Amino acid sequence: MRRAALLLPLLLAACHQEPDFDDRYDMAAKEIEARAKAMDADIAETEKAAAATQPKALPASAKPSNAPTSSGE
Repeated sequence: MRRAALLLPLLLAACHQEPDFDDRYDMAAKEIEARAKAMDADIAETEKAAAATQPKALPASAKPSNAPTSSGE
């Protein structure tokens, strides 16, 4: 009887029930939502930095220099 009393807590601890589908789904949905928010924040920060460092357009009077075309000879 004494052994049974000592083994009962061990047996109950070993029979831990796994979370059901709904619990696993909710946990996965929360994790995905958190990752999506983190990605959105990273993208917004990157776009903000890119907008601040964008090169300005050339003035209308300046034309890009290109080599003269070949005459084919």
